[in-house]
Amino acid sequence: MTEYVKVARVEDIPPGTRLFYEFAEETVIIFNIAGHFYCIADLCSHDDGPLEDGDLDGYAVECPRHGARFDVRNGRALCMPATEPIPTYQVEIKDGNLYVAAVPG
Repeated sequence: MTEYVKVARVEDIPPGTRLFYEFAEETVIIFNIAGHFYCIADLCSHDDGPLEDGDLDGYAVECPRHGARFDVRNGRALCMPATEPIPTYQVEIKDGNLYVAAVPG
């Protein structure tokens, strides 16, 4: 059974914003895109650098260093130089709280 961790209240992440959360081994980014929440590892698969300051265009976040882009819904690499996907995490909302799965999947 998947373990979920409470990371915030829904209102803490208004539409168009993001929140960073640190698990023991990894930092994740939770995006609110038009009221839907998506969570990715803060990790570019091209060079293991952070995506935290990357621009978001629709569902694509861009690596600020080399321009690789990833779909935040499924982690898929959208352009070079990245060829591998990034980890994504399941998100659940219960009683106004936002929970993220403790492991990718």
